[in-house]
Amino acid sequence: MNADTAPTTAAEPQDAAGRPPVRAATPTDAEAIIRMRSEYVLSSPLTEEWVRRCTDELAPRLTQEGDARAFVVDAPDGTMAACALGLIHPVLPAPAYPRGRAARVHVVATHPDHRRRGYARAVVSTLLDHLADVEDVTLFELRTSTEAAPLYREFGFSGNPALMRMTRHSQPAVAAAGAQPDATWVPPQQYADSLPRAAAFVCLYVTDEDDRPLQLHSVYSPGHPWHMIGGALDLGERPWDAVVRECREETGMTAVGPPRLLATVYGQPRAQRPYSTLQLVFDGGRLTDAQIRGLTLNAREHDEARVLHLAEWEALMPARDFARLRAVEEARRTGVAAYVDTWGNA
Repeated sequence: MNADTAPTTAAEPQDAAGRPPVRAATPTDAEAIIRMRSEYVLSSPLTEEWVRRCTDELAPRLTQEGDARAFVVDAPDGTMAACALGLIHPVLPAPAYPRGRAARVHVVATHPDHRRRGYARAVVSTLLDHLADVEDVTLFELRTSTEAAPLYREFGFSGNPALMRMTRHSQPAVAAAGAQPDATWVPPQQYADSLPRAAAFVCLYVTDEDDRPLQLHSVYSPGHPWHMIGGALDLGERPWDAVVRECREETGMTAVGPPRLLATVYGQPRAQRPYSTLQLVFDGGRLTDAQIRGLTLNAREHDEARVLHLAEWEALMPARDFARLRAVEEARRTGVAAYVDTWGNA
C-alpha cells in the first residue's frame, strides 16, 4: 500500500468543505481499482489476463450483497486518482469484536500524478468510517510499508507493518428519545475489572563457570525451598528494572544487561493464590567462584546460595520447580526460549 499525507492544494478537486471529493465505488470501478493495485501496490504488475480475471472477481463483490467496499477519488480527466478497498469477512466473536465481523484493508493506492494531496488519508478514513458505522465491522487488519505505517497508526492501527490490527466500535448516532445505548461498549474501568488477574514475577538464571545452576534457599517458603534470584514486580516497574532491584536486594550483586529473556513461565490460580502467575526468566550469566563467595544474602529471605549440577537439584525441589529449572537450563544451552505453563499448579 502507498499513502500520501500532505494536505490538498487548490489545483486539485475539492468538495464544498475543501476536502477531496470521495465517493463510493461501484462495480464499474472494479477494473480501475485492479489496475491501481497492479501498478502501485503489487511488486510485479499483473498481465492483462490477470487484470481481466481479477476485475471479473471484484465487480460483483462491489455490490450491497457482496463483501467488498471501496471508496475512490476521481481525477479531473475522469481517471481514478486514489482508491481504498476493504474486504469483509466473518470471524468468531470475542469481547474486543463482539459482532464477529472483520475487514482487511486490501488496497490503498494513489496515482503518482495525484500524490501528496491527502487522497490516501481521505479514502482510507471514509472506508474505515463506513465499515465501522454502517457494516458493523469491529476488527480491522492490513499490511503496509514502513513508510506508510505512520498514517495507519494515526487511525488507530498497531503492530508491525507486516500485519497491523485495530478494533473499533461504531460511533453511536444521536439517540432518539427513549433509545437504548449500545450494549457492547463498557467503561474502561469496568472492562479492566472484567479481565483475569495475574501476578508478575521476574527471575535471574545464574550459573558458575561450569554451568552449574545457582539457587537460593528460602527461609519462608517450604513449598519452594530452592529457587532463582528474583521476585514480584512493584507497581509500575519494568521487568528488567525489577531484575536489577531484586538481584541487588537478595545478593548484593548488580545484574548487567542487556536483558536476555530465557523463558516465560505461567502458573494457574490455586487456593493459596487466587491469581495466575507470570514469570519472565532472564539470563544472569556465569559467575566465578570468587563472585559466588562474595554474594551477600538478605537473611530475611535466604540463608544459603548453592551451586550443583542440574541432575543434583532434582532431589532437592518439587518436580514442578525442577521442570522449570530444567527448561531454563535448556533454553540457555540451545538458544531457544522456553515456555512453561505448569509451574506452581499443585
